[in-house]
Amino acid sequence: MTIFWNLTRRKLRSFLTISGIVIGIVALTTMGAMANNFNALLDGGVNYYGDHVTVNDSSAGSSLLSSGVLPTSKIGEIESVNGVTAAFPEITILAQPGKVQVVSLGLPDFIANSNPQESAYTSVPSRVASGRNLTSSSSGEVVLGSSIASEFGKKVGDRIDLPVRPSDATSDFVNHTYSVVGILASTKTMPDTGAFVSLTDAQTLLKDSLPASLRDSVDATQVANSISVYGSPGTNLDQLAIRINNQVAGVKAVKPSDQVAAFKSGGAIFTAITTGAALLALIIGGLSVLNTMIMAVSERVREIGLKKAIGASTFVVMREVVIESTFIGFLGGAIGFGLGAGVALLLNTITPASQPVLFLVTPGLAVLSLGFATALGALAGIAPAFRAARLDPVTALRAQ
Repeated sequence: MTIFWNLTRRKLRSFLTISGIVIGIVALTTMGAMANNFNALLDGGVNYYGDHVTVNDSSAGSSLLSSGVLPTSKIGEIESVNGVTAAFPEITILAQPGKVQVVSLGLPDFIANSNPQESAYTSVPSRVASGRNLTSSSSGEVVLGSSIASEFGKKVGDRIDLPVRPSDATSDFVNHTYSVVGILASTKTMPDTGAFVSLTDAQTLLKDSLPASLRDSVDATQVANSISVYGSPGTNLDQLAIRINNQVAGVKAVKPSDQVAAFKSGGAIFTAITTGAALLALIIGGLSVLNTMIMAVSERVREIGLKKAIGASTFVVMREVVIESTFIGFLGGAIGFGLGAGVALLLNTITPASQPVLFLVTPGLAVLSLGFATALGALAGIAPAFRAARLDPVTALRAQ
């Protein structure tokens, strides 16, 4: 009966220990997957804004959806600045004006122009998953990002009205019907929520977004929200932004380093979250394994004494204890990662198409979770292993 009770108690203790590790690793996995997803969005912004200078109207903000209007005649002035190799007009407007934006880790749906020639300069060209990209002669055609295509249930060959008419639209609201000619591959970054049209179509949309009293006074072919400027090879883009500000009146060139720094600073929040989850796993799992192995050594004093009495070396005794604790850590890590990844993927699946997913499970996260749990188990087994190694065989054999 005593033997049965001891075995039952050991199994229960091991189960509780593994459960402790599982809880910690589930937290590490889910928080890590959220951090991966957020960092992917940040990396997209870093890659996009880091390879060119964004030039806005001097009176407008520097955000992606800035409402400033800039005459395209500024392009010629900008291209005359030393170090500039090419400049392209950029137009960006909301795809769903008037929609209340809930807290989200992604950008709102937007409409932007696509410059086919710009792909030769940008470091992040878009890849079409189905259909084709726009051409220089495109008109009435749109290429949708993966998220916005899923949100509206659109595929190549369908038609879509943009911008989307709000429920409280005024009588002067204008939108246009476009043929979907391409769907972009998912990038987990900015292009996923975009609808890309030709420059001419984008200029028309920009004009239509203005108050009705101003539309007739604006030549749509001569305006843009901003201008993307690419430097010649070896050009310092921050210095190029300074030269543009000094030589071109009425514009504000934003240093790429300022925009990149803004994106990177946001990653510190999720790094802290992941670190906190790792500490939680360390505290819960580490104490659980340590307690279990100490109790296991205490309950197996006679067994350990017998092994030492028949010639087992100190290394062999320590190795057995550490291997056992390492296995407990690995098993808890495997179960915890499986549950955490399952929860993350389930939540992604049930997230409405109109909202970006929150989690990104990667092979690197799997290695981190399993490696962390296994190392945790091994480290937690060191102290009990030393305790077992110090046991005196004679005293141990006399133990009850």
